[in-house]
Amino acid sequence: MSSMQARVFSRGGEVMVGHFQEFEDEYLETLYEFHESDPGGMVKTGLLAKRLGVSPASATEMVQRLSKRGFVSYTPYKGVLMTPYGLEHGQRLKRRHRLAEVMLDILPFNGDAHATACRLEHAIDDDLEVALSRWLGHPDTDPSGRPIPPAGGVVAERLASEWPADHRIAGTLEVGERGAIVAMTATGALESLGVVIGAVVERTEKGHAVDGEDMLLAASVLASMVVDVSA
Repeated sequence: MSSMQARVFSRGGEVMVGHFQEFEDEYLETLYEFHESDPGGMVKTGLLAKRLGVSPASATEMVQRLSKRGFVSYTPYKGVLMTPYGLEHGQRLKRRHRLAEVMLDILPFNGDAHATACRLEHAIDDDLEVALSRWLGHPDTDPSGRPIPPAGGVVAERLASEWPADHRIAGTLEVGERGAIVAMTATGALESLGVVIGAVVERTEKGHAVDGEDMLLAASVLASMVVDVSA
């Protein structure tokens, strides 16, 4: 999610608010979080305002705007409920945010992962979402253990056809899991150590093993390998 502080510019007496689409996205993403904890439940605008750190009046105004655009159903004094259209949009935003957090965790990234993911989620399009999902090994949860919503629409169709579900990034293997390397970008000196296409990488209690031999592999190296866990 992005910052709720709008940048307001004045030109010839006309006020323009930058990144307004991101503010709408912020509301939809937050409403999706409420949906995760209480599917189908009405959300009071006061509670929504508190979660977003805005005034109740601002929250009501935005909810009314989202209602006109078909994202939510709003009933005064009762609350707001996401429509199927709004739910789809919120789910997509939350999925991209959590995929971004997984990516930053693997890199590794030393900055504020959550704040950075908030910015990245708005820049991720369908093509990049597909690429990230494949590169990360189709993760089910983010680094905090929160579920990553499933892909939908065209992205789901592309993922099903372009990358087998049993292909994973080596860095995402859990202890006891193993897979044969089917693709890798880091080669060179690794080949002399037996880290080649077809070698089996296993996550162990100590770290990792390649073809049964314990080996210290950097996170960047593991992130460059795709393994077939069905092998």
